[in-house]
Order: sequence, then C-alpha cells, then structure tokens
Amino acid sequence: MTKTTHEQKTVTPSADALAQAAKSASKGKGLPPVDKWNPPFCGDLDMRIARDGTWFYQGTPIGRPALVRLFSTILKLEDGRYYLVTPVEKVGITVDDAPFVAVDFQVAGTGEDQSLTFQTNVGDLATAGADHPIRVQRDPETGEPSPYVMIRAGLEALIDRKSFYRLVELGRHARHAGESWFGLWSGGQFFPVIPSAELELR
Repeated sequence: MTKTTHEQKTVTPSADALAQAAKSASKGKGLPPVDKWNPPFCGDLDMRIARDGTWFYQGTPIGRPALVRLFSTILKLEDGRYYLVTPVEKVGITVDDAPFVAVDFQVAGTGEDQSLTFQTNVGDLATAGADHPIRVQRDPETGEPSPYVMIRAGLEALIDRKSFYRLVELGRHARHAGESWFGLWSGGQFFPVIPSAELELR
C-alpha cells in the first residue's frame, strides 16, 4: 500500500488540482507571474486547445468559461512547447495552432494613427503594435492566409475569419522591405499582409 500511495503522489496532477493550485497562486486582478515560476516538469496532461479555441480535457470540451479563463492565465510557452504552470508544477498540453482566438477588435483613429485592439476568446485585450505584432502566415499550397496577433509572452491569437475580413477593409498600401505591401497600421507600426503586386493580380 505504501508503494501505491507513493506512486499516486508522483503522477501528473489532474486538471482540478491544477485549477485549485492556480486559483490559490493568483492574487489581485492581474495575471499570475508565470514568467517567474520555474517548477519541475510533472509530465503531459491530456488537455488540448483546438484551432477554434475550444479547450478539451480527456477528449471532452471544457464547458465552464471561468475554468478555461483560469487555465489560460497559467499558460506558458517554453522552447516551442506549451505548458500549464503553477508555483510547484508544470505540465505539458497540446495546442493545435495558436492558444487563443481573436474574436473581435476595436478601431481607434485612421491611417498611420490607427490603433487596433483585439479581444480574445478568453477575455484578453491587446493593442497591436511593437509589443503585440500582427503576422500573416500563408499556406504554401493554397495561399490561404492565417493571421495572428501576439497577446503576451509568445502566446498568439489566431484572428478569426470575420475579424480578418473587417481588417482587410482597413488595409492600406505602404513600403515594406523596399517593396509596396498591402497591410495594416496599428500603434505606429505597419504590418504587411500581402505584396501589392500579388493583390493586383487577384
């Protein structure tokens, strides 16, 4: 019995245990200081974030938005892998694409003075600019664009289709890397989307 009890103490923590630890560690209204936490790795958890932003635990969608929000606050990217971390534990999870989805945005100003503030599916806000760049990755075979905005500490949000269509309507042509590009202004930065020459051919 003693051996079994010891083994149980060393297994990967459950989602409930992580949630309780995260809740206890979170103080105040800001995000937990996950960048300062360096706990030991405890294994991989059967948790996955789908491309549409849905969180799954053991193959079942997590239906409690407050719990998803809590988990999102302890998400950390290290060496290309995603983890949930608390002051004492770190577990690996699977992320199909980006960990967040930008589901809406607000516009302030116009042209080069424009600011685009994105809202994610878990309630984060980020104004695109030098610290929160927008990038567009295109499928090498289909040319289909996948737009992203940086939310925090390497964690990006995939900009959903309806928002991207709205963004395209705000696009302007500007010089980038010695060429004319169609792109977006925000926070004093120009973010290229597609070369102007390619856009004219469509």
